[in-house]
Amino acid sequence: MSLFDDIVQRGTRLLADRTSRRGMLGRVGRTLAGAVAAYPVLPVDRVARFAQAATGTDRMECDYWRYCAFDGFLCSCCGGSLSACPPGTDVSVVTWIGTCSNPGDGKNYLIQYSDCCGKSTCGRCACNLNEGERPAYRMNVHNDINWCMANSGSHMYHCTLAAVVGLPG
Repeated sequence: MSLFDDIVQRGTRLLADRTSRRGMLGRVGRTLAGAVAAYPVLPVDRVARFAQAATGTDRMECDYWRYCAFDGFLCSCCGGSLSACPPGTDVSVVTWIGTCSNPGDGKNYLIQYSDCCGKSTCGRCACNLNEGERPAYRMNVHNDINWCMANSGSHMYHCTLAAVVGLPG
């Protein structure tokens, strides 16, 4: 045996004497769970999953073009705007993305839908547009989820934002 083989064999035997398989698996599992928790939560992309939006232009109505994949209460009716949460609420750390057509310029835009969390449900201007929605077992294409559950603070849902984030592709 070479010196290298001898050193590796001694180290392996020493490790085997001091640890158990269950203990090693537990440490590996904790390390992997910690790595997953430390990895930033990214938005869920639903590009090209949603049909063309209605021709609406009123931001307080469900047929407004940005709401093509919307499900919830409009933050613009609840003290916020299209892209800012009302006072006393925080934006969810997980979002969903839809592709909506702006009838004004005929272009498709990526819309980021974010729930505002921290207060009880707004209850005004409820919209439920299920264009392109899939069954709940495919979470990245399902808009009926309380996305506030990912936040570290309050998990209470208040309303939903619809912010333009860019052009697809």
